[in-house]
This record gives sequence, C-alpha cells and structure tokens, in this order.
Amino acid sequence: MTLVSDAEIVVVGSGLAGLLTALRLAPLPVTLLTKTPFLAGGSSDLAQGGIAAAVAIDDSPADHAEDTLAAGAGLCDEAMVRLLAEDGARETRALIGEGLPFDLDDEGVPLLGREGAHRRHRILHAGGDATGHTLVQTLVARVRACPSIRVIEEAFALDLILADGRVTGLLATQPRLGKVLYRCPRVVLATGGIGGLYLRTTNPPVATGDGLAIAARAGARLGDLEFMQFHPTALAVGEARTAEDETPKPMPLMTEALRGEGAVLLDESGHRFMTDEHPLAELAPRDILARTVWRRLQAGRSVRLDLRPALAKAGSARFPTVLAFCKEAGYDATTTPVPIAPAAHYHMGGVVTDADGRTTVPGLWACGEIACTGVHGANRLASNSLLEAIVFARRIAGDIARDHAPAAGGTVPPSRAAAHAAHPDSGTAPEHRAIAHELRQIMYDHVGLMRDGAGLARAAGRIDALTRRLQALRPPEDAGHDELLRWGETRNLLLAGRLVTEAALRRRESRGAHYRADFPTPSEPPLPRQFLTIADLPALS
Repeated sequence: MTLVSDAEIVVVGSGLAGLLTALRLAPLPVTLLTKTPFLAGGSSDLAQGGIAAAVAIDDSPADHAEDTLAAGAGLCDEAMVRLLAEDGARETRALIGEGLPFDLDDEGVPLLGREGAHRRHRILHAGGDATGHTLVQTLVARVRACPSIRVIEEAFALDLILADGRVTGLLATQPRLGKVLYRCPRVVLATGGIGGLYLRTTNPPVATGDGLAIAARAGARLGDLEFMQFHPTALAVGEARTAEDETPKPMPLMTEALRGEGAVLLDESGHRFMTDEHPLAELAPRDILARTVWRRLQAGRSVRLDLRPALAKAGSARFPTVLAFCKEAGYDATTTPVPIAPAAHYHMGGVVTDADGRTTVPGLWACGEIACTGVHGANRLASNSLLEAIVFARRIAGDIARDHAPAAGGTVPPSRAAAHAAHPDSGTAPEHRAIAHELRQIMYDHVGLMRDGAGLARAAGRIDALTRRLQALRPPEDAGHDELLRWGETRNLLLAGRLVTEAALRRRESRGAHYRADFPTPSEPPLPRQFLTIADLPALS
C-alpha cells in the first residue's frame, strides 16, 4: 500500500542547502523531507570551517574567484566561479543583515580567518569552529517557525517519479506510514555528499549518496565524479570500521582554520616537513597536503598536527570543538601534537546544474554538495562549499518562484490517510551491512587518494558483483521502513561508487583530487571535464 500526498515543492535534505532553499522559497508552500530523526542533519551541522566571502575592504570577488580557479586545477567553469564570488559576497552580507550569528568584533565587523590556498583573510565563522552547527541550529529554528514549510522527519527518499521525462513525484518511505508518494512537479535535492562510500571519512553516516543515485536513476547528467576531496587533517582515532558496525562514526575533523592560524604538521622526529614540500607549507591546496601525509603514513611514518601555535595566536576559545574532540580521544592538544590522517571529506562532482540549479531532468533542481555547478573544478577551495549552498539556494528559489503554478489538489499531509501496517524486515540487515562495509574498503583502497588503472578495474568488477548480491536481496513489496532504508542506502552507495569508479577510470591523468599512479602528471592542456549518465555504465550480466 502506498499513500499519496499532493505537494507543490519538495525539498529533500536538511543541511544548510535544504534549510536555506526552503526558507528562500517562502511564502510558497514547501514540503521538507529529511531522513534523520531530527531536522538538523547532514554534514553542514558538523562543519568546523566557515564561509569564504569577499567582504573585507582589502578583498574583492575578483580575487576570491582567482583563488578558486587556481585551486580548481584548470577544470572550473570560470563564469560560474565569478558568479559564486560575486553573489557570495552579496548573500553573505545579507545573512549578516538577517541576524545570523557570525563572529563579529565590537564594532560589528566580521572576524575573518584565512585557510589553505586563500590569499586573503576572508573566512567568516560562527561560534568559532562550530560554524556549521551554529548556523544550522539558527536556520532550523526559522524553518520550524515558518508557516509555509511542512517538515517531514525520518522520510527516506527512494526514487523520483517521471512522466514524459518530467518530474511528477517523489517516492519515499516513513516509519509509521510506509511508502508515500509525494505528487509534485518540483523537487529540489539537497541531500549532501558521498562520504559514506569510504572506510575513513569525516562525513556523518547519513552521507550515503542518496541524491546522486536518485538523480542518476532518473537519467540526470552527472559531472566531475572522479574528484573526491580528502581532508588532510582528520584526528586519527575511531576510524576503524567493521561489517558489524550499524552506524560507523566519522573521524573528527581538525579544521583548516587551525593551519590558517599557524598550526603545523610534524613528522615522528618533530620536523616541520611541509616547508620542504610546497611554498605555502601547511596552507598548500588540500590535495597536495593530503597526498603528502598519505605517502608518509603508507611508509610507516607518523604525522602529527601541532595546534599550539594556533592556540597561542587565536586563543583556545576559537576552537572549542577541536579541543573537545582531542580531549575525548585522550589528547591534551594544548600541550601535545595530535595524530592525524587523511579522510574522505567533500565530493566536487555531482548532479550537473545550470546557474539556477536546474538539472537536465525537467522539474528537478540540486543544491549544495550533491550539485555539480562547476565552481569547484578538480579541487574545492576551502570554505567555498557552504558559500555554494548559500548562493544557489537563493537562485533556485528565485527560479522556482518565477515559473511557479500551484499543483492541482493542494497539499494533503499523508498523516491524514490511514496508517501503513508495520512489517518486520526479512532479516537481511547483516547482509546489507556486510555489502556496504566491503564497498567502503574497496573504495578507500582503490578509488581513494592514490589510484591506478588496474586497481580501478578491480574495484569496478567487485562493485558489480556486490550489486548483483544486493539485487538478490531486493525487499518484498510490503517491506517495512527499516528494511527499505537499509536496502535503499546500500543500493545508493553501490551506484554512487560505481559511477565514481567509472569516471576515475576514464580520466587518464592526475589532476587536483584525482591522482593516478599510472598517469602521475597532469595533461597539458587539461583533459576536458567528464559528464556521465547511468547509461554510460556497462550493463550487469
């Protein structure tokens, strides 16, 4: 039994992109779906870094754009980058004016930090290194208070419904109602990234590539999928995962702002090695820094981050989240350097959109990490991710408002319909977890920081085999919510992993976050950006 609910606009995801998009759409009626049991979900709530914006007197959108283009290693869409920098400065000032709790000095001027590959101090924070949490909690309160936004928690999106190539609905599953078909002509995917694909990640467990897979199955064009950014300084504790882990925990992030304030990387002898590796030392682009750390760890050496210079310069109050993580792990970062390792952090690729967030599927928009706007290229500039969400939330809302026509039948909350009977799952949860764990190991080993053609080919074959295993476990029509959720997340991870692997196989060069040991140098000129659809994957036998 599938319940039906009419909606005018559905936004999927409750990170910064989803929350802001819903708010910018007001007073248009919005149904906001989130698979988490609480409204604040996704990676945004964990973001320690800030928002990069040219709001200082000695800065400009042009300078910000140039830094972004340099970090993107030749594959950014220059027009979109300049749009991001120009709209970003304006939107950030608007958010300050709307009372979002950014860190300001006594005169109300933003306190600006600097991060890797930025030539200016242009990073705004809120609550020190708790920027994401501070902003998300503020936006959650505003969403709760907005009468035009209907919030549905614990709603897992399964698939888009299409008619004549256009979006006509979204199928979801909810704990007390079972399957619900939201009949709607406009869907905005703001579901975050694919960090859950990797054995070691800074992303929360909900980052299972849901939006990417949903859009792919609907035939959307995808781009830049091979570029997965690994954060170079995750706290090297708690990263072990097993097939029995129900909800594997992310590795705590040691924010980029620490290095911006003077934190340094040390080897086992206490030597600051990054000064030997790059002119910008610890402020080198993330891909270079992450691979440098990775090579040392692979050689059996240790790498530690010394926070003491940053704490002396900026004060301990600036980094409460980091210090709490360290303390919980048994380290006093005020006296001792802490061990770090690279971890999957941010996906530059995603669902291709235009300047208004429209995908190639009519009626479908994408915002935030799931989107591929072209602003990140092969390597995201630090703190441009939250900015991207802010800029394109506004543009998507404006685009939808311009051609908005009410959906027939109004809005019918599914809670007014008869409740769906609960069904126990078929006992396949351990098998789903085993498949997901094997996939994460494959991705980290072969489609991670260091890749080569042979390893990528093996990964593709193993992912195809895992996909066939999951197909044999397809849940029955009357499956309950928990089984559909576990199966659906695993299905999404497998498709996202296979797409990323295919893109990595096709890019026969090293560039930005994509490093091929068998093609270790960048091509000149750069190989063009890659665009794929699900039809480009080999058919499963």
